[in-house]
Amino acid sequence: METLEGGELCFPQLLNSSCRKPMRPRSEAVLLHILLSSISLLTVALNLLVIISISHFRQLHTPTNLLLLSLAVSDLAVGVVKIPGEGSRFIGACWFLGDPMCALYHFIGFVIVAASVGNMVLISIDRYVAICDPLHYPTKITLRKIQISVCLCWLCSVFCNGLILRDHLKQPDKYKSCDGECVLVVDYIEGAVDLVLNFVGPITVIIVLYMRVFVVAVSQARAMRFHIVSVPSQGTVTVTAKKSEMKAARTLGVVIVVFLMCFFPFYFALFLARDTLINVSSWSILSCLLFFNSCLNPVIYAFLYPWFRKAVKIIGTLQILQPGSCAANVL
Repeated sequence: METLEGGELCFPQLLNSSCRKPMRPRSEAVLLHILLSSISLLTVALNLLVIISISHFRQLHTPTNLLLLSLAVSDLAVGVVKIPGEGSRFIGACWFLGDPMCALYHFIGFVIVAASVGNMVLISIDRYVAICDPLHYPTKITLRKIQISVCLCWLCSVFCNGLILRDHLKQPDKYKSCDGECVLVVDYIEGAVDLVLNFVGPITVIIVLYMRVFVVAVSQARAMRFHIVSVPSQGTVTVTAKKSEMKAARTLGVVIVVFLMCFFPFYFALFLARDTLINVSSWSILSCLLFFNSCLNPVIYAFLYPWFRKAVKIIGTLQILQPGSCAANVL
């Protein structure tokens, strides 16, 4: 917490122990409020549309969409809880909810992020089986198995992060220097464990599986082009094959690059912070960047599907309120 001279006290009645708010120009504070509020509202709106679409329309009750639903739930929680919370702490730099809520706030954030990453891994596994082993997909990937996987994903997120943050949960006020401060002390070993579990491991799995999917997709496109080389309309087929290759490459590139851009700065700083106190401003900036991925996930995973646009149109025109709308054709 920056205890700058001249700043207002977080708790004026506690002259000797209260933290001070950092001096920030009003125009800058207003701009930050607008920016973070917009990101939060957009995150909530996009993920809420995904949740309503998949939950309401029967045609969308598939294993893959169940994973998207779980991902949207975790991302919705980020938009409702974490983005506004980190924005408020970054701009106002005061915590008024007490030490137990501070510990719970950080714990919820870690659980949400871990669940979101876990859902992304499950989605990559689902797509890998669907493309690389399509004949066995209906037996390997079922609604029951996906439901169990999603539940395990959330339970593991709660359990693992409970262990990582156990000291912070037991003594949330151990490292605070003044009243109105909500800090998180990162132990080197625990930080390294978190780095492996929530970043290195998942991103390795995602990259390996998606690159395998990319190789298979390109091979299938080339095989199709070779198979129809003698057909008079081969020009059209060749163009289609090239478009498929480019689409696969573009989609995989967006998934991997966006994930790395949002997560790498946070975990890089976390890994370097060996038993170091991360100040509020730095933590909030890195956290907001990480949480911004929750705003992008619906765009990457849902907007690429035509059914989502159809579902949004039905929802936006209030046709969803009509009897029998859950049976509407959105595929």
